[in-house]
Amino acid sequence: MGAGTIGSVLPSAAVAQSSATTTRPGLPMLNRFPRMVQEYFVGQARSSEQKGLQALAALQTKADAEAHVRALREKIRRCFGPLPEKTPLNARTTGVVERDRYRIENVIFESRPGFLVTANLYLPRNRRIPAPGVVGACGHSTNGKAGDTYQSFAQGLARLGYICLIYDPIGQGERIEYAAVESRPKIGPGVGEHLHAGNQQFLVGEFAGTWRAWDGIRALDYLLSRPEVDPRHIGVTGNSGGGTETTWLCGLETRWTMAAAGCFVTTFRRNLENELPADTEQCPPSALALGLDHADFIAAMAPKPVILLGKEKDFFDARGLEEAYARLKRLYRLLGAEDNIALFLGPGYHGYTQENREAMYRWFNRITGISDARTEPALALEKDATLYCAPRGQVAELKSKSLFAFTKGKSEALAKQRQPLSGEALHQAVVTTLRLPARTGVPDYRILRPIGNRAFPKKYFATYVVETEPGIAAIVYRLSDDELYSRPPRGKKRAILYVSHQSADAELRDEPLIRELLQAEPESPFFACDVRGIGESRPDTCGTNTFLSPYGSDYFYAIHSIMLDRPYAGQRTHDVLMALEWMQAQGHTEVHLAGKGWGAIPATFAALLTPGVTQVTLKNALASYSAMAQSITYQWPLATLVPNVLEHFDLPDCYHALERKQLRQVDPWGPDAGASAL
Repeated sequence: MGAGTIGSVLPSAAVAQSSATTTRPGLPMLNRFPRMVQEYFVGQARSSEQKGLQALAALQTKADAEAHVRALREKIRRCFGPLPEKTPLNARTTGVVERDRYRIENVIFESRPGFLVTANLYLPRNRRIPAPGVVGACGHSTNGKAGDTYQSFAQGLARLGYICLIYDPIGQGERIEYAAVESRPKIGPGVGEHLHAGNQQFLVGEFAGTWRAWDGIRALDYLLSRPEVDPRHIGVTGNSGGGTETTWLCGLETRWTMAAAGCFVTTFRRNLENELPADTEQCPPSALALGLDHADFIAAMAPKPVILLGKEKDFFDARGLEEAYARLKRLYRLLGAEDNIALFLGPGYHGYTQENREAMYRWFNRITGISDARTEPALALEKDATLYCAPRGQVAELKSKSLFAFTKGKSEALAKQRQPLSGEALHQAVVTTLRLPARTGVPDYRILRPIGNRAFPKKYFATYVVETEPGIAAIVYRLSDDELYSRPPRGKKRAILYVSHQSADAELRDEPLIRELLQAEPESPFFACDVRGIGESRPDTCGTNTFLSPYGSDYFYAIHSIMLDRPYAGQRTHDVLMALEWMQAQGHTEVHLAGKGWGAIPATFAALLTPGVTQVTLKNALASYSAMAQSITYQWPLATLVPNVLEHFDLPDCYHALERKQLRQVDPWGPDAGASAL
């Protein structure tokens, strides 16, 4: 592509020049392209959204709409993967709480063998039996189902004559995964545990959202096992994280007869544009690649009745909620069930507040006819301990199997059945697993004006903005003893390319490996590279200075990459591959490729796939993905992980193959390293 194309998709150097992050007094870290990654991903989300809108716009008849719903269900199944075999619930009641209008049974069941789920079953007294049943999904409350909001809707439903089963999510309430004992450092609860356990699961081809949804499906199985429940009226509701579960369950389970999803449904695009992070389980793999959006999970339930609940001041954008509703309204109209989709937008901020709960009650009452109440009955909330199902309120006391134990076990099983790969088979596995695109010729590039002394190991340097795909560039520095204003000098066959850990600019000043490489090969031209989202293009989105936090910007784009079915590690590998193509066009046909820390991941894959790389040095490279999958603690970010990698190969396969390229490993890192900041 021409230089004009680069100028149209990347911020100008002049505008970006003022953006810098300070790493030490008097010397800011270069960060001239802080919006590049954000705008690229926004473009990808918009493209995905348009794909879905075009499919919806093409529907003209009821038969079209019915076929569309069937196609959505299939896509959703592809996102969530095959569901496990149903095993015995082994349900038991561990306590009963008697109240005047209802009773509460404290229940434990197994959604998978040895994986305990704690739940409260609210049963109305002196009401018609069988009664409508509702599965309640909790949002992000530390105490799970005992949280005031979640007790409120469960108790409110019971007082109106419904049977409600509300269960604790993984990592909340009585299901803390990383209990505060010596062998299990406390990580959560809530978001912290969801990210820590969920990110790790990707290595073995699992998705935390599937595990969460499966708990909900098995909760439904338990509810339907109760003779008091009328299977003709089965609902699901939840708010925030529970709204997520409600939305996913609408798409995955066909037995629901009604639903109310609160404070979650909007659009993926709005969340991304608004720089709003979401938990691992809220980001289905390949969803954006398949053109799916939040509304499509609700649409998979059409034409059954669903109400969308939102808040005017919610961080989940009300505009996106209204857009989702409009799309669903058109689909339901084609299906002849326009009155079966509704929207309630309450005032105030995020939460399942009374007005939203009352909208849910009215919606379910309209469908079931069980009550004509339009307001919430008076409630009397219980203390947490009253609702405990497990001793001292933790399933860890009952030796419940942890999510980590399942991940570790699957990693061990994959290692036993995985055959060591080499040669072309390994190359193909890397290309396929990383979703690497074909490389089409030599990339175009810009030459930025010199910006003064950076205290680099050589007196002069030039900065090249190498376009690796439309809207994305690798930032490459070329050190020199002479001033550089134009394209890189030619004539040297051998060169060194260093792929940075977190910032080439900072590491050129501080990293001992760079000086070692320069001393060992003083005549070889030296290049240092920042791949997308690193160093010069490090985003400052999702809140100020959040880059290294578990819920920060690096995670934000890594999880969206999984929804795009293009792992971030693969995208960064592509950047290195294109930088190598660019160097080869400058005459450097023999390259000593070096990488440090996070940068060692794409450097490893690029070295494996590039014949022109003749020597490899890796410092602080991850020893193996298996070790990370089998360690209860780890520090490597999602951006360095490759989904489902352990079904196909592991990093030692790559390291073994690189021995023929004089691989040298310096101080490899285990799972608990990798998060050092600059």
